[in-house]
Amino acid sequence: MSPRDYVSSCLFGPVRSRRLGISLGIDLIPPKTCTLDCVYCECGATTELTLTRGEYVPFERVKTELKNFLDSKPALDFITFSGSGEPTLYSRLGDVIRFLKSEYSSYKIALITNSTLLNLKNVQEEIMDVDLLLPSLDAATESVFKRINRPVAGIKVEQIIQGLAEVKRRFKGLMWLEVFIVPGINDDDAEVNALKDALIQINPDRVQLNSLDRPGTCDWVQTTAFERLDQIKKTFSPLSVEIISFKSLSTESENARNVANQNIQDAILSTISRRPCTIEDLISITSSSKAQVSLSLQELLANGRIAMKQESRGCFYRKAK
Repeated sequence: MSPRDYVSSCLFGPVRSRRLGISLGIDLIPPKTCTLDCVYCECGATTELTLTRGEYVPFERVKTELKNFLDSKPALDFITFSGSGEPTLYSRLGDVIRFLKSEYSSYKIALITNSTLLNLKNVQEEIMDVDLLLPSLDAATESVFKRINRPVAGIKVEQIIQGLAEVKRRFKGLMWLEVFIVPGINDDDAEVNALKDALIQINPDRVQLNSLDRPGTCDWVQTTAFERLDQIKKTFSPLSVEIISFKSLSTESENARNVANQNIQDAILSTISRRPCTIEDLISITSSSKAQVSLSLQELLANGRIAMKQESRGCFYRKAK
């Protein structure tokens, strides 16, 4: 997909995030363009596996959309670079960050990244002004990295670890590093210990253990038992570690009322176009009642705008193809 083909809005939400509170998402990469094709990815299989950075959304249009939204001074906990592709593939990421810091400095900026380009000096320079960096690292050995993350040619896990460690040494903000556990692949003692060594080298402010919560790319990926996640958490000591896959979205943010005021159907479509959700997920994300969300889902289903599929964790809603 070329940059001119990607014309949908680059903003989504605000959505209610279990890690970031009320978050306005910025999605600057065409779905599903990424450096990895992770077996667990809730956004689906990667269709464009690449290392090539590009201005997928014209920078001037990004500025216009941000200005139109932020000039009303919405209450947000974070503005977050995320979405259905790898955000650091956007070649003008640094320009967007500088624009936000210059024109809307009251807002905190978060970046969710798979860490694959953090060894590049120019990428490091671009992201230094974000307030919260949320990278990921699922393996510390090359064989496990290839099985879980299925990278584009040219990426080595050792480079990722070195890049993360270098960024952490230079970075003035917070780094919360996510480790996604896939049963039978990276949860054995040898890989967990190798991960611990890598994490100590990186020295993040927090390690966040995650496991399957929504349907992943590969049907065989299963949820890791909480007991095993807790064991891994203890193994990673003395690092600061939390288990996030079983966290609830029920805690109210002081800004949650603003999400409830937006059009519920638009919020639902914006969210499920990037990842499948249950009705419980959507109730939490939109801060709406079950009756309101149910009615919106019924109308969207009747109009053929969404589809649903029964999975082990419940009925998941996706945007219709």
